[in-house]
Amino acid sequence: MVGVLSVIALALATASSAAAGSWLPHTADATWSYQWTDSAYNTTPTNEKVTVKTTTASGFTLAWTSIDQGNPDDAPVSIGTVSFQDTNFGLVNTDWTSNQPPPAFPVLCGSLAQCGNSLASALYNVIWGSRGAPLLAEPLLQGMAWDATGGAQNDVTSHSTYLGVEKVTVPAFSEPVLAAKVQSQITQAGALGDPYGSGVRTIWWVYGVGPVKVVFAHSGGTGAPVTTILLQSTNQTAQPPPPDVDYFPLNTGVKGTYRWTNTRYFKKPEVEKYNIDQAANGTAIVKFASVSGPMKVAGAYQLTRRLDGVTSVASATKAASLAKLPPLGPRSAAVKERRHFFTPFDLMTFGFNPVLPAYPVPGTTWSADRTSRDFAIYGVTGTTRVVGVQKVKVPAGTFQALVLTSVLKQPGFPFGSGTRTSWFAPGKGLVKLRFRHGDGSVSVVELLR
Repeated sequence: MVGVLSVIALALATASSAAAGSWLPHTADATWSYQWTDSAYNTTPTNEKVTVKTTTASGFTLAWTSIDQGNPDDAPVSIGTVSFQDTNFGLVNTDWTSNQPPPAFPVLCGSLAQCGNSLASALYNVIWGSRGAPLLAEPLLQGMAWDATGGAQNDVTSHSTYLGVEKVTVPAFSEPVLAAKVQSQITQAGALGDPYGSGVRTIWWVYGVGPVKVVFAHSGGTGAPVTTILLQSTNQTAQPPPPDVDYFPLNTGVKGTYRWTNTRYFKKPEVEKYNIDQAANGTAIVKFASVSGPMKVAGAYQLTRRLDGVTSVASATKAASLAKLPPLGPRSAAVKERRHFFTPFDLMTFGFNPVLPAYPVPGTTWSADRTSRDFAIYGVTGTTRVVGVQKVKVPAGTFQALVLTSVLKQPGFPFGSGTRTSWFAPGKGLVKLRFRHGDGSVSVVELLR
């Protein structure tokens, strides 16, 4: 049987911005008070009050002021706003405005005239080097790293890395709170104030509150300035951060080999290898090729990780098969346009998105949407549930894996119906899959190496 070229363009599930907003809440009454110092340019602690100025459907603006905050007469006066947008890939800084920084501060532009850059406030230190790309990328998972640019002339670059969670002590809370630690390597070239605009910035983010501590070690020699910002008070409540285990890494270089068996349709196992050879901004291209067995397969899958989960965006496969697998639907689609099971990822992505949620929590469920592009392509109804973490043993090793179960129904096509159980291991992705088809056959996929 000669396979067909299949191209799948799946619409993303409805975006959720709630998680992004939880890292920086913005209800109308939210307030924060920060105190900041700079070891060279602002040695007297300066207090700033931050409030929510405006909110829209997905955007919001925070305002700050140092006026009437109990500051000494020689403290710098700072008034301004910073605008943000919640997106399905994280929190984005979109704009800012303020009074000019104190004359003693380094000039963070190539000329004195009309310089729109400043680091003379708490929020400016938070957003420095990130505009139009995530200030805080989501879902925030172990091993995450991302790049951004910033500054009025986009002459500031940053490379941020999520370092995990740790307890941090700040005046706003009576006890240490659990925070996500993000470190950024920041570079600015060509400013009169070089190297003040460059350095290493570390931000501690508390879920449900926002940034609670910032330390910016500016570049330079011995005694280079260090800016320190601490949250003094807030009416927001610290919450436990969402789980940060990466059960489906989408990084260049990830690779493996699967064995797929079905005792009814395969006389010998189908063995295929895969690798990720392209990855950027949470999207990856996964390529498959045959190793041995009844199929000759070449395939590519585009997967994206956003706040609506890991989703299958597109796939293209070419296959020649000696195995006589039953047909798949839906009946509404022309025969040449129907899906085929050629690789383990065909079994994994079959039905409806997401493949797994951004922050999987046991008991989470989602269902097929009859109005979605997924339904138009697959014609599958059903539900998927996060079971929890279980130990699973496969030839590649023993893992504490996240288990998902899906109940799928494709009317008129028993091979496209049944119960699918998938195991995803931290840092590995799919390590096992068992699909009990409606025709009584069972497909089993295991990671070999």
